[in-house]
Amino acid sequence: MSTFHDFKVKNTKGEEVSLADYRGKFVLVVNVASKCGFTPQYTGLEKLYKNLSAKNVVVLGFPCNQFGAQEPGNMEEIQNFCKLTYDISFPLMSKIDVNGDKAHPVYSWLKSSAPGLLGTEAIKWNFTKFLVGPDGQVIKRYAPQTSPEDIEKEILGLLK
Repeated sequence: MSTFHDFKVKNTKGEEVSLADYRGKFVLVVNVASKCGFTPQYTGLEKLYKNLSAKNVVVLGFPCNQFGAQEPGNMEEIQNFCKLTYDISFPLMSKIDVNGDKAHPVYSWLKSSAPGLLGTEAIKWNFTKFLVGPDGQVIKRYAPQTSPEDIEKEILGLLK
């Protein structure tokens, strides 16, 4: 696989979604969790999505329970939490692994396309973010502590 658009994932209903549907858009891919210290970033991610969706920018959340068991719920529980607590309207996909032998192929590709600090590929924690360009190539990887507001400023610069 050579671009983000070559992959398929499952949505919260277990239906297959082609990431080719996001061709021509900037996509911020985030591994999310409901019980993490970074969970309040949902507010900023939703704001970014609402502010920039008309400019072909999408946020995709991938729930993951690999870090401190901070996403223990099933998809219905995760969706309810996101909607009721943060009024999330951006797309959530099905719960996946981002590291290890069972890592989803799209995450294996993202990590190899944009390694982290000192060239390490592993995702270190929840709310690691990848910005994918309209051509399906990774533009940048962001650490969990990087705020959605800072990323929004960078995306606005790219849109000019």
